[in-house]
Amino acid sequence: MSNSMNENMKLAIPFAGDALTEVIAQSAKEILAAAVQAEARQWIAERSDLRDQRGHRLVVANGYLPERQVLTGIGPVSIKQPRIEDRRPAEQREKLNRRILPAYLRRTSSIDEAIPWMYLYGISTNDMGDSLKALLGPAIEHLSPHTVSRLVSQWQTQYAHWNQRSLADGQYVYLWADGVHFNVRLGDDNSACILVILGATADGNKEILAIADGYRESAQSWKAVLLDLKNRGLQAPKLAIGDGAMGFWAAMEEVYPSTKGQRCWVHKTLNVLSYFPKNLHGQARDKIHQIWMAATEADAHKAFDLFVQTYQAKYPKAVACLGKDREALLAFYYFPAEHWVHIRTTNPIESIFSTVRLRHDKTRNNASRKACLAMVFKLCQSAQRGFQRLNGSELIPEVLAGIKFENGVKQIAA
Repeated sequence: MSNSMNENMKLAIPFAGDALTEVIAQSAKEILAAAVQAEARQWIAERSDLRDQRGHRLVVANGYLPERQVLTGIGPVSIKQPRIEDRRPAEQREKLNRRILPAYLRRTSSIDEAIPWMYLYGISTNDMGDSLKALLGPAIEHLSPHTVSRLVSQWQTQYAHWNQRSLADGQYVYLWADGVHFNVRLGDDNSACILVILGATADGNKEILAIADGYRESAQSWKAVLLDLKNRGLQAPKLAIGDGAMGFWAAMEEVYPSTKGQRCWVHKTLNVLSYFPKNLHGQARDKIHQIWMAATEADAHKAFDLFVQTYQAKYPKAVACLGKDREALLAFYYFPAEHWVHIRTTNPIESIFSTVRLRHDKTRNNASRKACLAMVFKLCQSAQRGFQRLNGSELIPEVLAGIKFENGVKQIAA
């Protein structure tokens, strides 16, 4: 396993026999034991008034359940849970819904999240158990190749169900779209990539809407994804944010013609700078920054014109690259200013895959199409838990209602 992989995965790597790791593991075991004990005691205490005719409690602790081993980011941790005895009639008995150590838990979420990363880095199912043993120690018993294969199969099933869910009950004000390229081949196709669409709900939360494979981000591939979303009930969003991939915009024009388009400023900046010598990157970037950070659309156009006047003579290709999307780059001015930080770029999608989005040559290892999609699905599920709500979420209903904004400010009808 390469050093870069370990660095990107950001996993703590304990070494077998390391005294510090042993101390940490023992402390983790003690903390976990105290937590599950406290959870059980509280649950029993809340039912202390339940007594039989002789005054004896009906809900009590009675020894311990068999010891369980849970795989964590610092290696396996063994723990015993209190056994709870409920002596009431069967129809009245309750079961403790253990939140700290749920039934059948064998791995913490950080381990399950490591498996998709490793898969997308080209680690085979057969090698994954050995790789995790190198990371977490030789005592791992629950991550054999068979277990990993079973997990991959389960995730494929989950992805298939998720990919058929109805979207008719939701309303999405914005969507972000991007094609994500990994350093693995999808089957026998070097040109395939993962198409991802993220949406902002009516209450300001971000939600993954689509994960699909496509051919070079073609119009046909994007059209298939958008038509599937539409068929499952997705209404036209007010704004779509994406890079300059013409396939996506051609598909949007056909499937959701009423949706406005916003070009991603990060992608556009990188494209424009590619036409400049490196010693001018800082200067040119500052002038581009002045455009999209302008307080009003009029000020943005002034900064835009200044860029054109400054570089037209010597760097016409850079000016043409920026100028051809002028209108689409400034679409955000017609939406609430509180939302600008979210809708000027495709960063919400970029952040999910920042450590694995590699556009260099693909590895020779082929990846199962279904398994790769399932891995990306699991990564997105994990990332979605940390998504932040849009600033100014209270303004979204007004945007959905068609109320006009200019320069980020709501326009009051005369």
